[in-house]
Formats: sequence, C-alpha cells, structure tokens
Amino acid sequence: MKNSRPLIVTMMVFLPCCLHAQKPVHLMTDLIEHTDRVFIGGRPSTLTLGEAGSAIEPWQAAEVRTARPRLAWAYSSPEPGAFIEAYEVCVSTKPELCAKGVADTWRSGRVAEHGAASTVYGGADLKPSSTYYWRVYTLDSNGREAASDIKAFRTAAVLDGSPSRYPLTLTDEEPAVTTIADGKAVLADFSTDAFGWLSLTVSTPAEGDTLTIHLGEQLKAGRVNRRPEGSQRYAAYRLPLLRGTHTYRVKPRKDRRNTTPRRNESGVDPILMPPYIGEVYPFRYCEIEGISPAAQLRGLVRHVASYPFDDQAARFSSSDSVLNKVWQLCKHTVRATSFCGTYVDGDRERIPYEADAIINQLSHYATDREYSMARHSVRHLIYNPTWPTEWILQSVIMAWNDYMYTGDTLLLASVYGDLKAKTLLALREDNGLISTRTGKATKEVYESIHFKGKRIKDIVDWPQTGAAGVEKEDGGEADGFVFTDYNTVVNAYHYEALKLMGRVAGVLGREADRRFYEAEASRVCTAVNTLLRHPRTGIYKDGVDTDHSSLHSNMFALGFGLADGKNRRAVIDFIKSRKMGCSVYGAQFLLDALYDAGEADYALSLLTSTARRSWYNMLRIGSTITTEAWDNVYKPNQDWNHPWGAAPANVIVRKLMGVEPLEPGFGRIRIKPQPGWLDSASLTVPTIRGDVSVAFRQEQGRCFRFVADIPANTEAEVWMPRRGRRLTVDGKKARARRSGGFLIVVLGPGRHELNASE
Repeated sequence: MKNSRPLIVTMMVFLPCCLHAQKPVHLMTDLIEHTDRVFIGGRPSTLTLGEAGSAIEPWQAAEVRTARPRLAWAYSSPEPGAFIEAYEVCVSTKPELCAKGVADTWRSGRVAEHGAASTVYGGADLKPSSTYYWRVYTLDSNGREAASDIKAFRTAAVLDGSPSRYPLTLTDEEPAVTTIADGKAVLADFSTDAFGWLSLTVSTPAEGDTLTIHLGEQLKAGRVNRRPEGSQRYAAYRLPLLRGTHTYRVKPRKDRRNTTPRRNESGVDPILMPPYIGEVYPFRYCEIEGISPAAQLRGLVRHVASYPFDDQAARFSSSDSVLNKVWQLCKHTVRATSFCGTYVDGDRERIPYEADAIINQLSHYATDREYSMARHSVRHLIYNPTWPTEWILQSVIMAWNDYMYTGDTLLLASVYGDLKAKTLLALREDNGLISTRTGKATKEVYESIHFKGKRIKDIVDWPQTGAAGVEKEDGGEADGFVFTDYNTVVNAYHYEALKLMGRVAGVLGREADRRFYEAEASRVCTAVNTLLRHPRTGIYKDGVDTDHSSLHSNMFALGFGLADGKNRRAVIDFIKSRKMGCSVYGAQFLLDALYDAGEADYALSLLTSTARRSWYNMLRIGSTITTEAWDNVYKPNQDWNHPWGAAPANVIVRKLMGVEPLEPGFGRIRIKPQPGWLDSASLTVPTIRGDVSVAFRQEQGRCFRFVADIPANTEAEVWMPRRGRRLTVDGKKARARRSGGFLIVVLGPGRHELNASE
C-alpha cells in the first residue's frame, strides 16, 4: 500500500476545477521553511541538497534534528470558504518518486480534518544524515483539489530532538561615502547599525602606504567618535597596502568579555560565532584615513551577519510619524540582533537572558514568519538559566508562546518535567507565596532548574541603583521597589507560570497535573490579594513587610490577571500616575497591561512619546538599534544594541492592531484593534497560516472603518470599536456580540470591509 499513488492524485484527472484550486505553499519541516537551501560561507548557493556532497568547500543547511518532525503548510491566498477538508502527505527518498506520488518512506493516507494545516510524520523513524522529499495534496471546502510543490529536507547526523535551525547568513551592504578632513579621509555611513565585518578594495601604485580604519556606532563633530560613552562600540585598525588592486578584510578582534566561558554570575557560556561567519562587530560608520590619489578606494562593503530574515514579511504604517519610526527601529533591531542565531543580550556579553528572549520571541513572531530561532533560544535557556528569579519563571511563558504561535507540542512535551520545576513551587512557603530568602533555594532546587550559578535573586527590573543584584531600596528603573522576603513581582510571575503550566498539562493530556496547577494558581492568587494588597487603597504593595507601592508591583499584578474588579480601577490609576517609571524591558509588561485593561490612549501616548524615556529618544541620540536603557543618564554603561528594548515591534501588532492567536497555531485569530487617537494605520503580519492584513481609518467618536484580509484555512474573531449602534460587514448590516466598547463578529477567510458608525 505504501507505494501506491495517493487517492487525491488519481481523482484530479476527473476534476477540471482542480486546475483553479489554491495551492498549498510555505511547506515547513519542523518549523523550517527553507530546508531545501544549501548555504556556503553564510550565503545561499545554487547547490541542491542532492548536489551538496559534491561541494569542495564546507556547506551548511537547515538540518532537521528530530526523527519524527511536524510537516506544515499554508494556502496561497485568502479566499471565501477556503478551508482544507482533507489532506494526504507523501514522503519519499527521491524527488522523482515524490513527483509520481510514490511514498517509499511514509504516506499519511487521506485524512479528513477541517482546517488542517500540519501533521506529524508518522512513519518509521527517519535516518540520520539523509535527504527526504515530501509534498501535500489537499481537498478544500469548495470541492477543489491541489498538490504542493515538492520540498526537500535533510536530517542531521544526530537526531536528538532539539529544534531545527538555519545556518547564519551574510548580506553585503554598501554605504554612502563622503570626503572629510579636507580630503584626508572618507566617511562611510551604512545608515543603520549592524553586526558584521568590513572589506575594502584599494588601488595603489607602490607599497608602503598604510590606512587607518575607524569603526564605530557614533559620530562626533562629523567623524567617528573615538571615545564613545558607555558601551557604545569603537575600534581602530591599521592596514598596510600591497602594490596594485587588492581586496582586504578587516578582521574584528576577539573580545574577552563576550567570548570567555562562564565569566558571569549565572555560570553560563556566551554564544560564539561559527567559523564560516567569523567574528563580527557592531558598527554603522567607517572612517578611513590615508586615502589619497595615490591610494584610491575602489569599493567598500559591510558583510552583515544575521539569522535569515525576510524584510518584506511584515509591514506597518500609520498617521503618526513617530510611531512609524519606532516600528522601523524595533523591526531592524530584531534582524540586527539575530547575529548569533540565538537570542542574546547584545554585544557586551552575548549571553542569552530570559528577559531579552521573551521580548525578542514575540517581536520576531511579529516581524517575520520564523519560529525556529525562538524555539532554539527557549530550549537553550531552559538548560542554561540566568540568575533572576522572575526570569527563570519566564521559561514557562515562552514555551507557551511557542505553542500558541506554532500549534506544535514538541517543545512542551520534550521539556515538560523541566517546565514543572521552572514554576518554582519548591520555593513555596506556608503563606502561599514563594521566596528565595527563606532557605528553600537549595542545591537540589538549583539542579532541578539547571542553574549553574551560586544564587538566584529577585530582580524586578534593571538596572536597579547600585551593582548587580544588591537589591538596594532606593530608586532606579525599579521605581524605588522595596525588597522583602516575599515580593509581589516574583509572586505575580509565579501565578502566571502556574496558570500556564495548567494549560500545558491539559494540552499534553495530563489531567491530574492540570487540576493540580489550576488549584495552586488559585491559591497563589488568594495569597497575593490577601497579603500583598493594601486594604485601604486597593493597590499592591511591593512585599509583605512594607507599605511601599511601585509601578512594577501593580503593572505585573494587573497584566497577569491578579487585580480583581473592585480594585482594578485603583490599580490602573496608580499605574498611570507612575508614567514610564520602568526600564525598556519593563515597558513590555507595562504596555501589555495597559492595552489589556483598555487604556489604549495612554498606552499610545507612551509609544509615541518624545521624552527622554521613550523609543524616540533612542533615535534622537543616534542609535538605530534599540538601546539597553532609555538614556545614558539611567545606565551610564549601556550599549546600543539590546533587543529587550524592541517591545513596540510586538505591542503594535498584538495590542494596538490587535492580531493574536486565539487558538494554537492561529487556528482561530483574534483581531482587536485599539487605535486610541490614531487617525489611520495599516499592518501586514505573517502567521504560520499565512499573512493577516488589517487597516483602519476613523473619524473620532463617529465612524470606524476597518478592512481585514484573513488567511485561508482559519477564521477571525474581529472586535470592532463601537461607534454608535450600526455595524456593517461587506456592505450588509451585521449582528454582533457586545463586549464593553466593542462589537464582535466572526469572519472566515478572505477580504472583509467593516464599518461601525452612529
């Protein structure tokens, strides 16, 4: 049976309508789409996987690391009624067999499933270091059949179940060049900061000339700043020239701080660059001294290292110019800081930190149809956690994000026991709260969460005043948070981790665990609201033994759903009174909490602010990647390439434009725009099922016009801001469910025009 042709192929002969059926596209193997590409030296090549063995030089490919990968697909375009009703997958060892529908490795058989977009390979375990070919045949709800192109993938030498990943890539960029210093030097501006290395082509008639090359992130008085503030980068290199025309490579120096193993209090290693890319350095500007008529510059190229990134995958524009610039800043940050292939803190340490990764994960989802780098980073952090207590708890949140955006349970199942330990229930005291100060943070606990350092500590936000982890009680980015034995922020995180762990258990069919974690989450909720909320004001204190209330205690309590109805307004008002009293990292959770509470106008005012504590200020001071802090004033040693500042990339998509998965893998989408005072905006965001495009235009208080393009094979729950009682969908009066200030309708695939008016 396994070598017979698939039923759908046979039927296609008798169905002329199938010629117009939508074609399955974007075939992904273990969440990697371009599994059929062969890279050489970080660049896509002309080689196929079948030809790769003939290459003389080392080659790279996105190898699949599991013997039973998920095979996924999308439809080519949204169309009314375009749902898959049945599919059949064939996997073969040769492309010619796959083309004929001969499955000598595995065939799923015809599977009837409404809205199917993936399946797990179900044959015998795949062999290591082998190339396979697969395609999917589909039948849609309009009775039309289609077949995808054939997609190749190669398995790794060791199938250990770890996430598949792409190799890193190099992209060549040329600058704008001007002559400076009375003709004695040239200045090259690559327009944005990025991680890479430089090559230049120079002609000289005689030997003996030497160039001095300055690379940096800042300008001062029109030249590369030789002494930048903080950790902004600057380096100088001397280049002796050879007679004739030659192309030279400027080799970045190795930095001991970001290449030395375990040179940190978490006891973890930095991420090193692979040999086929080489060492890289962050720079925007290049100044070359020594160029003259005798030594002429013929060419100048920056070779930028990054994880493969589709610049066209996501697009956003609005009627607010500041918001547009903030979006571009954060989108570029996602690409630029992917240079290690793992989410890291930037250039200072090149260490994965959970707090960077959780923001980078959501922002990567919002700007590219890419899930593998996030999955690899989440798994890496589970086994290489850092010292802050709250950040250890973030691993549960990130694993749940992976499931919601991909619909794949592989990560959840493979690290289920580790995630249970990451809830930190082992630190629970009789009062229902957790603490790292009461003696329960033992060696055994550290081993269960894979912590390699000496001690975990609550962080709340960063930087605090003083050295790392000293828990000073005065100001800083933690809004003067007062640390006690039982702290509100860490227990809010603990509550969120328990809630999500219950959902994880439910997804994996572990019903006893699901009930247990739901009960434990309820217990923490009661303890927090009993012991950590001020009885008179209703706002949250920082801890059990203090009356001080910070922005953080209240924004995390609100954002994670601890603030109940009668005290909710007081908490919101207190949060707004503290303004942007948090770091660029904390801003992610502040904005999420505000939008979830319906405070769109205030949240938008923070996104578009031009104050010192704003994303616009990052641009104003000259950075083109989000910075580690709002300004050097708040962190004098900050760097200019920190991804945890890129929260607007995902907040604009998830909250302002309101596009989020309502069911795992975008089986159902929620589109809930919260425009605030914006006159208009448009967005295209990629999902695992295809692009979602939305746009609105509003007349304040009178009319809200909305257009949504919903991908095939899914449906959307659209929340329209109420503007009176009238709602039309595609020109017809629509019946809608009301919820607060919204009218809710459910729409299928295709383009829809909605209008809410008086």
